[in-house]
Amino acid sequence: MWPLSKKGKSGFSSSSTAEQVTEGVDGTGLTAIVTGASSGIGTETTRVLALRGVHVVMGVRNVAAGIDVKKEIIKKVPTANIDVLELDLSSKASVRKFSSEFASLNLPLNILINNAGVMAPPFSLSSDGIELQFATNHLGHFLLTHLLLENMKKTSRQSKIEGRIVNVSSEAHRFTYKEGIRFDKTNDKSSYHNWRAYGQSKLANILHANELAKTVEEDAKVTANSLHPGVIVTNLMRHHVILDAIFNSVGRLVLKNVSQGAATTCYVALNPQVEGITGKYFSDSNLATPTAKATDTELSKKLWDFTMNLISA
Repeated sequence: MWPLSKKGKSGFSSSSTAEQVTEGVDGTGLTAIVTGASSGIGTETTRVLALRGVHVVMGVRNVAAGIDVKKEIIKKVPTANIDVLELDLSSKASVRKFSSEFASLNLPLNILINNAGVMAPPFSLSSDGIELQFATNHLGHFLLTHLLLENMKKTSRQSKIEGRIVNVSSEAHRFTYKEGIRFDKTNDKSSYHNWRAYGQSKLANILHANELAKTVEEDAKVTANSLHPGVIVTNLMRHHVILDAIFNSVGRLVLKNVSQGAATTCYVALNPQVEGITGKYFSDSNLATPTAKATDTELSKKLWDFTMNLISA
């Protein structure tokens, strides 16, 4: 990433790192869940939150890989307090199991970072019979948030500290299907387009945060926001051999590195500038403007009701 980038109103830019946007923040006493924490920006988010004193629970598909990441972080941050729990966002049963296991830890919950995702794979269905990107990127996180929300509200009320829900979306939300969300064709293989389906799931992340922001009671003081982390060199491109090769060569000169890619997530999760802000979209650690569909209140309510039916099935 180019070292010189224009700073926004927050004082940060696309070149800012996760450590820079949380400098001086003391997260001691806070507990956070980070999904997709065993690689990419999820790992860096975990490291920086732990560096700031936050107790981090890593939600990972591969527990062995998660434990390896935990060990590496502790080498760099000896004071890190990290737990690892299995979580497959594409499976409702796995999400419910994770929620139950987290509850058994008897921990408060201040921050929920819905970070895990899959990017533009070939068409496939989840174990629940739902298109994989919609299931993993949206439905699993929707269910997880739903199951953990009471804990977050209770924690906020008791601690008098604002809870924060952070949905990692993408500028790819601009390239969804023309309908925005294809409620009647979510599982239609014949009209599936891997990149538009990815855009659909990222649009859903924004709509979810926006609608959630409206439903949380005022006294609970729990905010919900979404963000674009930037175009980053990570393993999300593993389904696309040629693009992966380009991203990992020329892309390293112009794309964000992982430290920069995790910055906006850490900014929205921890920086005091974001206190009281809810139902907004961020990019480069600054407020940003998503598409008209992303701020469509009728669409967000329709998606909310649609997804509630799916998690109840």
